[in-house]
Amino acid sequence: MKNFILAIVFLLGVSSPTFAQPGGGKNSEKVEALYVAYMTKQLNLTEDEAQKFWPIHTQYDKELKEVEKNENELERQQNALNIKKKYQDRFIKVLGADRTNQFFKTDAEFRKKMIERLKSLREKRAAGPRAN
Repeated sequence: MKNFILAIVFLLGVSSPTFAQPGGGKNSEKVEALYVAYMTKQLNLTEDEAQKFWPIHTQYDKELKEVEKNENELERQQNALNIKKKYQDRFIKVLGADRTNQFFKTDAEFRKKMIERLKSLREKRAAGPRAN
């Protein structure tokens, strides 16, 4: 699993880090495709499960993105948790309890790695070219 994450981080490293920006274009689409492939593999989704899972996930992700970033931190976290709890039963119907739990863990892991990679790329950019 770590090798797969490293491969994703490497692939993202060759593209510009605009995936976190709304309307990120090609890079946003690349990250989304990597995410779908990664989650499908990690959750071992069958074709039938994937057809049921991804529409639910799309709505779940849309609601999470609507959580106000300018709320105080505890309210923002509580609202995100409420959305996760709301969708938990929907995911369980498709994945079962164990893989739903695995989904939430794997999703958080993927997002954390992407944030770390974006931060690293921005720091490298800000440092500019190194003098030899």
